[in-house]
Amino acid sequence: MNKLLFFFVLFLSFSSSGWSIVPNYSRSGDRIWLDSKEVHQGSFTWKMMRADDVASPSETISSPGYDASNWLPAIVPGTVLNSLVHNGTYPEPYFGLNNKLESGKIPDISRVGRSFYTYWFRTEFEVPSSFSGKQVWLHPAGINYRAEVWVNGNLLATINGMFTDAHINVTDFVHVGDGNVLAVLVYPVDMPGTTMPKPWGAAGEFHNGGNGNIGLNTTMLMSVGWDFTFMDGIRDRNTGIWKSISLYSTGGVSLRHPFVKSELSKPGYDISRETLSVEVVNPLNTTDTVSGVVRGEIVGEGIVVEKPFRILRGEELTLTFTPDEFPQLTIRSPRLWWPINKGPQNLYELKMSVSVKGVVCDSVRTRFGIREVTSDTATPDGSRVFYVNGRRLFIRGTNWIPEGMLRSSDERTYAELRYTRQSGINLIRLWGGGIAESDYFYQLCDEMGFLVWQEFWLTGDTRHPQDRALYLSNVSSTVKRIRNHPSLAYYVASNESSEVSGTRRLLDELDGTRGYQMQSECAGVHDGSPYKQVNPMQHYENTASSRGSRVDGFNPEYGAPTLPTVEILREMMPESDLWPVNKSVWDYLDGNGFHLMSSLYTDLVNNYGASSSIEEFAQKGQFVGAMNSKSIWEVWNYNKLDYGDRFCSGLLFWYHNCPVRQVSARMWDWSLEPTASLYHTANSLEPLHAQFDYLKNTVSVVNDYYLSFKGYRVVAEVYDINSKKVLADSAVIDLPCDGVVNDALCLHFPEDISPVHFIKLRLKDETGNEVSSNFYWRSTDSYEGRESLTGPATSGFESLSLLKRASLHTSCHLRRTSDKCFVDITLRNVSGSIAFFNQLQLLDRDLSPVRPSFYTDNFFSLLPGESKCVTIETAIKNLSCNPVLVVKGWNIERKQMHLNVF
Repeated sequence: MNKLLFFFVLFLSFSSSGWSIVPNYSRSGDRIWLDSKEVHQGSFTWKMMRADDVASPSETISSPGYDASNWLPAIVPGTVLNSLVHNGTYPEPYFGLNNKLESGKIPDISRVGRSFYTYWFRTEFEVPSSFSGKQVWLHPAGINYRAEVWVNGNLLATINGMFTDAHINVTDFVHVGDGNVLAVLVYPVDMPGTTMPKPWGAAGEFHNGGNGNIGLNTTMLMSVGWDFTFMDGIRDRNTGIWKSISLYSTGGVSLRHPFVKSELSKPGYDISRETLSVEVVNPLNTTDTVSGVVRGEIVGEGIVVEKPFRILRGEELTLTFTPDEFPQLTIRSPRLWWPINKGPQNLYELKMSVSVKGVVCDSVRTRFGIREVTSDTATPDGSRVFYVNGRRLFIRGTNWIPEGMLRSSDERTYAELRYTRQSGINLIRLWGGGIAESDYFYQLCDEMGFLVWQEFWLTGDTRHPQDRALYLSNVSSTVKRIRNHPSLAYYVASNESSEVSGTRRLLDELDGTRGYQMQSECAGVHDGSPYKQVNPMQHYENTASSRGSRVDGFNPEYGAPTLPTVEILREMMPESDLWPVNKSVWDYLDGNGFHLMSSLYTDLVNNYGASSSIEEFAQKGQFVGAMNSKSIWEVWNYNKLDYGDRFCSGLLFWYHNCPVRQVSARMWDWSLEPTASLYHTANSLEPLHAQFDYLKNTVSVVNDYYLSFKGYRVVAEVYDINSKKVLADSAVIDLPCDGVVNDALCLHFPEDISPVHFIKLRLKDETGNEVSSNFYWRSTDSYEGRESLTGPATSGFESLSLLKRASLHTSCHLRRTSDKCFVDITLRNVSGSIAFFNQLQLLDRDLSPVRPSFYTDNFFSLLPGESKCVTIETAIKNLSCNPVLVVKGWNIERKQMHLNVF
C-alpha cells in the first residue's frame, strides 16, 4: 500500500472547511468555529477520553483548569472511531480485512457494549471581546447519538437524535475575553443492533440492516451493515460529533429559519407570488414585552417588506409576509430555476433583519429559487412522472450513499457533485438508510442543477424508531434546514417501508411546497433491480432483473459495478491478495461478494482473454465497467418516450458513490479516482447523443433539450480489426423537443467482418458541424440468452489483442491560478491503427493519482488521424513538485511527461 497516498486520502477526508461552511442561512453577527485545528486551521483543539476511564465528575471535567493532557487528540467533526484510527489505536478499517468482524482487530459495539464507545470530547476556547454585551449561542449542528453539552461546569443541553440542529444560549455561562471549556459527553445509539439475521425482511438480501434493531434509533441505519458495503458494518455505529460546532452572537432578539414559498401562475409561469416567514426568538430574562420590527428584502429586486411584532420572555414566534398583505411580493417575469440541460439555475437572495428600538439585533440571509416541481401518475401504466415548471422531466437519476464512517468534507462533496454534473445525472435520491446531507451539498445541487429526492432514515430492513417524538423532531430540524433549496424536489418517508405517523402532516406544516410519498416503492414507483453484474446484453433484452421487466415505469434502483483502476486496487489490500485474486478479501470488499466481482465480473473480464497480471486484469476490467454503464443508460435513453407497449419515466442508478473502499466501484471509487464508467456515462447522457443498440443493430439519436432541431445528420462508420473502414451509412433526421429518434439507422455488418470490430457514430447539425460522437467495440458472437455470457457486447473479444500498435502525438500546456492548475493536452493519432481505450493520468511524484482531479474526458479511443483535446484541473495544494502526466492505452506505448508546475 502506498503510505503517502493513504495519508493524503486521510488528509482529504479530515482536513476541510468542515460541514456547513455555507449554511442554509447565514447571519451578520460574529461566528467562530470550534472544530479541530486540522479542519479550520484555527486555535481550537479537541481531546477525547472514554467515559469509563474518567473518574472526575462532569462539573470538573467541563471546568477550566482540568488536566486533560493524557487524553487523546480528537477529530471534530468526526466520530470516535475516526479519532481512534487517527491515533493508531486501531488499524485503517478500509484496508483488506481490517474491518471484518471475525478479524477481531476493531471491537464491535454489539459485543463490547455501548459504554466502550461512550466518550467525552473536550475543548478550550476564548470568547472574543466583540461578543461583549450580546447574546452568545452555541451551535452543535449534529451529534450521533445522544449528548450532554457542558460549558464551564454547567450542563446546558441534552441532544437526542443524529439530525438535531441545536442552538444553545450560553450567554450567562461563558466568560467574554477569557478562557472557557466546552465538554460534550457523547453516547452511542440506544440500540446498536447486530449482524445476526432477523426472522423477517426480504429473502436473499444478505441480511441487510443486521437484526433490524438499528432502526429503533433515528440515525444512519447503514452503519450496522448492508449488502453494498461492509456487511458487518461500522464498529462504533458512527458515534461522535459528526458535524461542525460553532459559536455566534446576536442582539437581544434573534432570527432563525427564514423561508420563502413561491407560487407560480399557470400556464404561463410568468408571475410568482412569494410568501416569506421567519422565526423570532426572545431569550432575554426580562418580564417586559419586547416590541420590534422585522424587515425583509429580496436583494437586488427592489422588494422590501416590514412588520412589527411583540414578543414575551422565552417566546418563539413565526412572522409571515404574504403577497396579499404586501403586493410587492408578486414578481412578474421571474427568473426561473431549472435542472441541468433544461435552463439556467437562477437564484435569488432574501435578507431579513430584526430591530428593537431602531437597533438591528440580528440579520440572516438565505438563497432561494423560483420553480415548481410536481409529479403525477396520469400515465398509461400508472407510473410516476415529474414536471419542472410545467415541463415533463425524464429522470436520469441516482442513489446517493454517504461516506461510511462520515469522513467527509466540503472538498469531497464538491468533487463528487462535480463528477455527478459531468455525468449528466439530473436527480439525486438520498437513500433512507443514509443521512441528511450537509448544507454545502444542497447549495451545490442548487448551483449545478440537480433535483434532490429526500428520504427520512427508515427502511424495510430495519425496525422503526421507538421514540416517535424524537424522530419527528429530527425531521423538523432537517426540513427547516433544507427547505429553501430549489434543488429539493420531493419528500419520501422511507426506503421500502412505511412511515412514522404524523410525518406527512408535519411536512405540510413546515413546507407544503413539495410532493410526498410514504416510501420509495409505491405511488407509481415500482421495486428496483438489478443490483449486481449481469450479462450486458440483458439490459438491451430487458431481462436483467429476475423480478421481471424493469426498463419501464419509474425504477428507483437499477445498476451495475465497475472495477477500480489498478492504482486504487493496490491501496485496498496487500499485493499478495491482488493477484491472483484472493476471493475472501475481494468478496469482503464487495459486500460479501454481492456484486459478483470475483465471479461473474471476472468471467466477463476473461472474455477479453486470460490476464497474466493485476495490471492487465484491471485494464480489461475498465472495458467491462464501461460496457455496463453504456448499456444501462442508453437502453433507458431509447425508452425515453412512450414506445410500443412500454412506458418509461425515469431511472435511479443503484448506487452512486462508494461509502468505503470497494472492488465494486461506480463512476469513481471511494478515493475519488474516476473509472471508465464516469466518462462513458457522461457520453451516454450528453444532451445530444447518437447511440448503438447491440441487440437490434440500430442507431438512435437522443435529445435532452427543451428545443427541437431539424436537418441533423447521424453518421455511422464500421472499422475492422485492421482499422479498415468496412461500412458507412447515414440518415437525415429531425430531433423532437426532449425526445428520441429511434432506429434511425440499421447497420448490416459484412458477413466476413473480423470477430472484433469498431463502430464510430457522429451527429452533425444542419451546417455540418459535429455536435456529438460515440465509439463502440463489438464482437461477432451471437447472443444465446440470459443464462449465458455471450453476445456482441459481452464475449468473443480475445482477438482484440490482434489490434495493431498505434502511436499518439501528445502535447500539453500548463496554466495555473493562485489555487488551481490546468493541464491542456492535445492528442493526435498519427498511425494507421485505431488507438483503443486511451487513459490519461495526472500522477504525483510517487506515481499515485492526484485526487481529486477533473478530466474533461478519459478512457477514449481515436481513429487514425483523429485528434482530441482534454483538460485536467486540480487544486495546487494537491500537487507536490514535478507531477507526471501519463498517457497509456490498450495498443499504445506508455508515455510519461514531467510537468514543471511550480
